[in-house]
Amino acid sequence: MLIFRQLFDPESSTYTYLLGDSGSAEAVLVDPVFEQVRRDAALIKELGLTLRYTVDTHVHADHVTAAWLMRERLGSRIAVGRHSGAEGADELVAHGQRIPFGRRFLAVRETPGHTAGCITCVLDDERLAFTGDCLLVRGCGRTDFQSGSAGAMYRAVHQQIFTLPDDCVLYPAHDYRGITATSVAEEKAFNPRLGGNLSEEDFVGYMNNLGLPHPKKIDVAVPANLLCGRPAGPHSGAEEPDWGPLVFSFAGFWEIDPRWVEEHLRDVHVLDVREPEEYAGPLGHIEGARLIPLGQLAGQAGALPRDKPIVTVCRAGGRSAQATVILQRAGFQRVANLAGGMLRWRTQGLAVVGGADH
Repeated sequence: MLIFRQLFDPESSTYTYLLGDSGSAEAVLVDPVFEQVRRDAALIKELGLTLRYTVDTHVHADHVTAAWLMRERLGSRIAVGRHSGAEGADELVAHGQRIPFGRRFLAVRETPGHTAGCITCVLDDERLAFTGDCLLVRGCGRTDFQSGSAGAMYRAVHQQIFTLPDDCVLYPAHDYRGITATSVAEEKAFNPRLGGNLSEEDFVGYMNNLGLPHPKKIDVAVPANLLCGRPAGPHSGAEEPDWGPLVFSFAGFWEIDPRWVEEHLRDVHVLDVREPEEYAGPLGHIEGARLIPLGQLAGQAGALPRDKPIVTVCRAGGRSAQATVILQRAGFQRVANLAGGMLRWRTQGLAVVGGADH
């Protein structure tokens, strides 16, 4: 079975795609974003997958790729188009090459035009394709920088994308309106730049007169992406908290194991965000835990000490996860959620104050 997830970066309106083979638990990540590396790595871990490749469909001009960071963290290989000009990739892939993940693969089709090194990645059964910035939903990428060519794009779309089955679902690297996908048949019929009976001359004339400003991040993104996202200096995207064995969840917050917390109660502040009757109820509470119900936390956060990390706890971990967000907004850097809450704490037989036999 194919595992498929479409992920989104709101800052750059970039779509990232995770594909996995459930039989082998191997995966590939298409167009990862530097700032989203923790999110994507957490999802990969939670799904029990091994990331074999990151693939960039081209050298992006509006965000920095997470390819290098993913290789550092997860040991994945970096694949980019052979004409991309990028240095540091493990594989410079060419037309017809396969990027394998378990028993599945992505087939590479070279689709230059937006940049000289653009590729489209087609799933082995041709039911899905990832078009990068070549073909967008009812549009296409610009062709006025990075060795772009309107004529090359027209030919690439018609020869390499529009020749796929009509029901092949196309997933672009970007959409600024929130549209997630399209199909070959739709774009052949309705794309106002490339569909219908529009000729190459019509398309070239249209693209050469767009007059668009350069992307805001181009001066940062392009040099970084030509190094596959490897930072020139310190990089916050790779920084990890070092005060405990924390795990970053796909939901976007840090979690910590209950047994470690019990063994290090003197090294942390435990913040219980349940209601008073729960704190004194059957589950009991952790020794030394400070009670501030979640609804009161925002108003009282300023009074909390900052000399030690804070571990938030509730019944099952949901409210305490929200508490970590509140504390981070209040300027607390060392915060983690107690994984599983008091339910897991009691299930593991850890010590409590009060409570009923469990």
